[in-house]
Amino acid sequence: METSHKHLVIVGAGHAGSELAVSARQNGWAGRITLLGEESVLPYQRPPLSKAWLAGQVDADGLLLRPRSAYDAARVELMTGARMQAIDRASRRLVLADGSALAYDKLALCTGGRPRPLSCAGLAPGQRPRNLHYLRSMADAEGIRAQLRPGARVLIIGGGYVGLEVAASARGLGAEVTLLELQPRVLARVAGPDVSAFYERVHRAAGVDLRTGTELASVEVEDDRVRAVVCRDGARLPVDLVVAGLGMLANVEAARAAGLAQEGGIAVDEFSRTRDPDVLAAGDCTLQFSSLYGRELRIESVPNALEQARAAGSWLGGKPRPNRAVPWFWSDQYALKLQMAGLSQGHDRCVLRGDPATQSFSAFYVAGERLLAVDAINRPADFMLAKRALAQACTVDAARLADESVPLKDLLQTASAVPAI
Repeated sequence: METSHKHLVIVGAGHAGSELAVSARQNGWAGRITLLGEESVLPYQRPPLSKAWLAGQVDADGLLLRPRSAYDAARVELMTGARMQAIDRASRRLVLADGSALAYDKLALCTGGRPRPLSCAGLAPGQRPRNLHYLRSMADAEGIRAQLRPGARVLIIGGGYVGLEVAASARGLGAEVTLLELQPRVLARVAGPDVSAFYERVHRAAGVDLRTGTELASVEVEDDRVRAVVCRDGARLPVDLVVAGLGMLANVEAARAAGLAQEGGIAVDEFSRTRDPDVLAAGDCTLQFSSLYGRELRIESVPNALEQARAAGSWLGGKPRPNRAVPWFWSDQYALKLQMAGLSQGHDRCVLRGDPATQSFSAFYVAGERLLAVDAINRPADFMLAKRALAQACTVDAARLADESVPLKDLLQTASAVPAI
């Protein structure tokens, strides 16, 4: 495909957008590349926002995905502070929020997502008190960090990765932390009961007042600040700072209006192509069929965003390489590194290898004899071995997984390939 006179426009300057721009150029896209981002800063890393950034261990330059010189070298034009309003597929142009238009030959949607807003009695629609925060952007994280101080009463709503990471960072800074989780356990959507129980013990030992099975009923707002929250069980909690980690909503409104998105996201194939031959998509806004798990998945993770972006870049440059990567994730809390490979939904057995009391163990999720996923806590070797095995859709002898006298590499090397479930 001759591209020297073509214009590639990438909407969304996060991990996926930044990677796609550089990957397309490296793979042979010869034409113009424009990377459009809503924020006024260069593309930056988001995972450290809940950890190193809150702890003051990294500055804004340390968050950058690439220096400006890297975009210059790749001949990528950066349009910061610009927001897409609509997609006109018939004329292949974007309408921007300021009323201007931007023509494209190929379009890549890397629009990511936004935090799911908190809704409860006491909060006026469309208005957010000054001490109620979400965590998605650098500005969000800076707002939280500015109010974190020793002794501050911090309330975190949601016991997923973001909530637990913020709780760990806040405790490290000397704040008094209470965490409310509606489900009976933390990490309920992504981990098994054993891993959930382990992290609950860790956080409580660190001084977090962690309350599961607890629903927020209302907030008390005075002078544009949340002064207290009231739970369904009647408990009233005075607060100085509230952080809501309630999950993410995919930014697909413009894509849906253009007929490119369905319920849950923008459907793409293994090359990140949408139903429109001139439009690709990558990152948290996408749905991709997984041959490994036999279903369509929307995966919110940096590794997935990067793999999809690289697949898109390879196709645009005429050197197509499909994305068939195993989903994987990570979370840093206190001195614990949790590394997850695969998806545990549908497992009928969880096998622990190692003792959680040592803070170094792995949880293997199995359906019948099929290995679905692993959660490795401070066990990077287990994670890497399992991740490679998962790429082959393998079976394992679950009874022997718990036996640490048997090297894990021997168990996984003898795995036999099986069809996707």
